[in-house]
Amino acid sequence: MMAAKLQKWRNLSGRLDLMARSAVSTRRLLHEGPDTVEELLDRHLAKKEKKVIDDDEAALLNRQRLTSTRREALSLYRDILRATRFFMWIDSRGNLWRDVLRENARKEFEAARFETDPEVITRLLINGSDAVSSALDKLAEKQREMIEKKRRGDQP
Repeated sequence: MMAAKLQKWRNLSGRLDLMARSAVSTRRLLHEGPDTVEELLDRHLAKKEKKVIDDDEAALLNRQRLTSTRREALSLYRDILRATRFFMWIDSRGNLWRDVLRENARKEFEAARFETDPEVITRLLINGSDAVSSALDKLAEKQREMIEKKRRGDQP
């Protein structure tokens, strides 16, 4: 008796599910909306009017952009100066590597001082920060190797 009722409910549930699927597919067939996502978005989203930017606003935007890149460049320069503190050995000419690296960084920054192309400035900043981080990583790895050699040398 219980199995018969259970089977009846399963059959009814299956029919309802089939009806729901056919109703959804019928709705899709009747739908005459946009064919692409872009058309759908164009139809339902409010369009933003493009502002006309006058020369003063363009100059302000450019100044803000330059200010942010100037800030990033100063930050990178400070990072370079901080990183060079760790290079305390002498090169073949008797100069501290710290001083040589600082002098080269200064020359690089002076060479790019009057660059105005945002793409070039961004590329220079990214390459500079990558160079600083890779130099510090290499320095840390060499120091680890030296510590390991020292430990191995102390133990018989």
